[in-house]
Amino acid sequence: MAANNTPAGIDKEQAFGMAETEMEYRVELFNRLAQTCFNKCVDKRYKESELNMGENTCIDRCVSKYWQVNGMIGQMLSAGGRPPM
Repeated sequence: MAANNTPAGIDKEQAFGMAETEMEYRVELFNRLAQTCFNKCVDKRYKESELNMGENTCIDRCVSKYWQVNGMIGQMLSAGGRPPM
C-alpha cells in the first residue's frame, strides 16, 4: 500500500494543479532574475565571448540580492505582514 503524501482535504488533481502553478511561478521568477541581472550587469556591446570579472561579480551580487529580497517578501506574505512604507 502506497503512502498518501497529499495534505488532508486535497485530492491528487488539486495537488497536481498546485504543483504546476508552483513550477510556473518558479520558472517566471528565474526568467525575471536572469533578465534583470543580465540587463544590469552585461555590457551590451559584447566585447568578449566570456563574462569578465566585473560582470561576474555584478551578476553574483545581483542574484544574491534578488534571492534575499524574494525570501524576505515570501516570509512577510506568509506571516500576513505588510511591507514597510
